[in-house]
Amino acid sequence: MVLGNNFNHIQSAHCENGVTTNLLNHAGLSFMTEPLAFGLGSGLFYFYLPFLKVGTGPAISFRTMPGKIFSRTCKSLKLDVKSAKFSNPVNAEKELDKLLQKGYLLGCQVGVYNLSYFPIEYRFHFNAHNIIVYGKTDTHYLISDPVMDTVTKLSPEELNEVRFAKGILAPKGHLYYIKKSNAIDDNVIKTGIKTGIKRNVRDMLYLPGQIGGVAGIKYTASQIRKWRDDLGVRRSGQYFAQIIRMQEEIGTGGGGFRFIYAAFLEQAAKYVKDDSLIAISDEFTKSGDLWRQNAVNMAAVLKGRNTEQKDFNAIADVMLEIAEVEKQAFRRLSKINFQ
Repeated sequence: MVLGNNFNHIQSAHCENGVTTNLLNHAGLSFMTEPLAFGLGSGLFYFYLPFLKVGTGPAISFRTMPGKIFSRTCKSLKLDVKSAKFSNPVNAEKELDKLLQKGYLLGCQVGVYNLSYFPIEYRFHFNAHNIIVYGKTDTHYLISDPVMDTVTKLSPEELNEVRFAKGILAPKGHLYYIKKSNAIDDNVIKTGIKTGIKRNVRDMLYLPGQIGGVAGIKYTASQIRKWRDDLGVRRSGQYFAQIIRMQEEIGTGGGGFRFIYAAFLEQAAKYVKDDSLIAISDEFTKSGDLWRQNAVNMAAVLKGRNTEQKDFNAIADVMLEIAEVEKQAFRRLSKINFQ
């Protein structure tokens, strides 16, 4: 038995964007791009949870919660989608096989640590990775991991292991798919763009508290100034390593997501007929450049080259600059009068 011969793998910068783009293209919606999926799904975000540890550092994210990009994008396009989680691998595998037999492409949330096709240096305990299972042979499942340049395979045992990885954000066999597609006109896309932008403005500017959005970036900067005294240089280096990992190695992270959002605004301008979005996109490109620059600064502390308080302060200063750039960009977006 071989299923899935008609699937076209599209590589992407980030896993959930890529799964969403691949599933929608396979469903006949060829207009969908990774930036458009990211923007419709209001994917841009930031939060810092110092009280929740992931590995050797605090929980940090540069994107919205796992699953939201897919669900929001499909909802904005009025698509019929289904998802499920399972209490044990046996039932999860049975449902997976049944849906494959019916011809569905299946998005799956998995843990990274035991993905056999990942390079060793990229494997660690992170359970919010997304892949597509697009078919099956007699011995293996056919896998499309959008961050890889080509398709691959996993044995049933390997797939069950990563689908039921333990820890924070445990996947619990989570799968999702498009049950039924429909024709999409530009008005539907235009409405989805408006909703996606407004939701992103809310998430980055108006969430209560100090750990999310622009306020979260400022809060992180204030904490970084204290790390050298409170944690010591070695422990601070581990915390910086956590930021770098989440920013640069998990999908696209901080800088890359800002570049993707800039590309989304450029594409959105054509649908909503408003070139002011193109000018605002430049601000997100600037933010992306600053995030990438600061990752280099953090790495210098991690490697023991720059360990003085002034080096910590310089990193915090760049984060405050990033917060201001993103605040002004989202304020400009909030003032656009979409017709």
